[in-house]
Amino acid sequence: MKFEKMRNIGIAAHIDAGKTTTSERILYYTGKSYKMGEVHEGTAVMDWMEEEQKRGITITAAATTCSWNDYQINLIDTPGHVDFTVEVERSLRVLDGAVCVFCGVGGVEAQSETVWRQADRYRVPRICFVNKMDRVGADYYKVVGEINERLGIAAVPIQMPIGNEQDFKGVIDLVRMKARIYQDEEDTTGKNFSDEDIPAEYMKEATKQREKMVEILAEHIDWLTEKFLEGKEITTEEIKRAIREGTIKLNFVPVLCGSAFKKKGVQLLLDAVCDYLPSPLDKEAIVGTNPKTNGEIVRKPLVEEPFSALAFKITSDKHGDLTFIRVYSGRLTSGSRVLNSGKDKKELVSRIYKMHAANREQVNDISAGEICAVVGLKDTVTGDTLCDLDNPIILEKMEFPETVISMAIEPKSDKEKEKLGMVLAKMAKEDPTFRTHMDKETGQMIISGMGELHLEVIKNRMLSEYNVDANVGAPKVSYRETIRKKVEVEGKFVQQTGGHGQYGHVWITLEPYAYAEGEDPVTFVDAIVGGKIPRQFVRSVEKGILDTSASGVAGGPPLINIKVTLIDGSTHPVDSSDLAFYTAACIALRKGVEMANSILLEPIMSIEITVPEQYMGDVISEIHSRRANIIEMGTKGNVRIIKGEVPLAEMFGYATTLRSITQGRGTYTMEPLEYRPAPAKTAGSVG
Repeated sequence: MKFEKMRNIGIAAHIDAGKTTTSERILYYTGKSYKMGEVHEGTAVMDWMEEEQKRGITITAAATTCSWNDYQINLIDTPGHVDFTVEVERSLRVLDGAVCVFCGVGGVEAQSETVWRQADRYRVPRICFVNKMDRVGADYYKVVGEINERLGIAAVPIQMPIGNEQDFKGVIDLVRMKARIYQDEEDTTGKNFSDEDIPAEYMKEATKQREKMVEILAEHIDWLTEKFLEGKEITTEEIKRAIREGTIKLNFVPVLCGSAFKKKGVQLLLDAVCDYLPSPLDKEAIVGTNPKTNGEIVRKPLVEEPFSALAFKITSDKHGDLTFIRVYSGRLTSGSRVLNSGKDKKELVSRIYKMHAANREQVNDISAGEICAVVGLKDTVTGDTLCDLDNPIILEKMEFPETVISMAIEPKSDKEKEKLGMVLAKMAKEDPTFRTHMDKETGQMIISGMGELHLEVIKNRMLSEYNVDANVGAPKVSYRETIRKKVEVEGKFVQQTGGHGQYGHVWITLEPYAYAEGEDPVTFVDAIVGGKIPRQFVRSVEKGILDTSASGVAGGPPLINIKVTLIDGSTHPVDSSDLAFYTAACIALRKGVEMANSILLEPIMSIEITVPEQYMGDVISEIHSRRANIIEMGTKGNVRIIKGEVPLAEMFGYATTLRSITQGRGTYTMEPLEYRPAPAKTAGSVG
């Protein structure tokens, strides 16, 4: 397979926009599936987990490989629910392009914006597919407008719909100026269509939209600008070349339309994936770090380069852990040894598989630009770099959000204790946003995650998939603690024994500090001058500060938004040690937090509720009782949209309440926003 004919893409969107249905149609039309799976029937190939089929939602990113017009498409279908946003994050980190699916009625929704920001972070070129054009209330140009306004990028419609809602019959390709009309409404394959001249009643609008399209392209593509201004004829091939160039450079996004459920427009979407999204060769060479010198290394996406790959997902399997990797350079052969450069450990790749959701196809080798799964790795986790033994490189790691919710779990018998520990470790290795720790005060095992649904799915998997007999407590919010004023404090640890004693002595300042994205929640600054504390002991002080911050002082929640500066201290010529300075730092931090008027912070969520008009009053009244702050109310089609901010602690069981108020017709999405001071009543109960 030539690299220029390869596409590594993801399907991403807000929940219920039709990602998995679109993926299922792609598998059918590319010949990967002989029968189309349906999400609502629990038969979707890409939703292969029992929990996914039961709930009708995507929980884990599923990968597959298929072919279209001599192009190889490596496809990842990602979840839409915010609780599983890590699956989108790690998929976008390794993909070259993405198809963002929008509901023709709902348009740009809350999770659409989150996914878009994630794709921006990794500079992933995108094309947009406005789905569900057959639905009542679908409005193609309204969605295009929302992409422009809410996502802050120029949206270029390269298609327009023929008909709307129940009269949606096909699409007009504005690039080729041809109409694709689906002939038979009862057609169950979506293959019964014809490419025709544009119907007379649509010709005027199509000509106008094509002129608009070319105008936007000319604004962003220099070589096209001159031709456009001179009024010269612009060919179909030139338009396609301009769309591809601007898409890859993130100048704009092409927008297509269709109805995946009704099997309309998906083949043209596949054509657009091949025509406009980048191949591995179109992406910039990957930049990494030499672990020995910290110097910058550049690796081109070529087979001739030394092997380098990023592990982006771990899946536990009865035959051993499957590690999903994206190969950035070189070639990997089964049976070969590679280096986990971050951990400086050698790993054996015993087998290589190309994946098709839960099914696999064993191959002997894999080349630059490809995505596959390997078996045999022992120490590799999500975000680790694998590389050639003689040419080490560390690629940029992935950042994962902090957990916001936790619950206690305990085995029903001592016999189950060891089994529970193994299962929790396995699930934490699979999911970087699932954490476990032992509460020192209560002795309970605590599991933490991204939301109620996240922990519920994990709990159900433990009980059904792994047969762990355990009691699970009610969910608890993950609070944080910070300080209100600046203080200066001393920490001293002196211990005399028969031999060498222990001596550590530090002065630190604590002050409120808003950390930026990518920084540690607690920032440590070394302001020691004149070598009063040797360098190795400064590192111990930093470790003591950060460890204590993460575990909380006096059994409290973890600390955030604090800047700790080491300003002074003293040493003993014999008794000073790493342990002594580590302990002195812990003592100083605990004293300092107490002196600086600590305050409890609670997680605040951004919420978007969609309800029919008649339930608006009841929903607003109920959400106000949960300490919500309503920011905006609007209308989309025949439903009302309520946007606001609400403490996570107040939202447990809200899904059931909303269903009850709206007779099952209301929906909502939440995502973490920030931490804010908790009310005194909450602070007293947590403290």
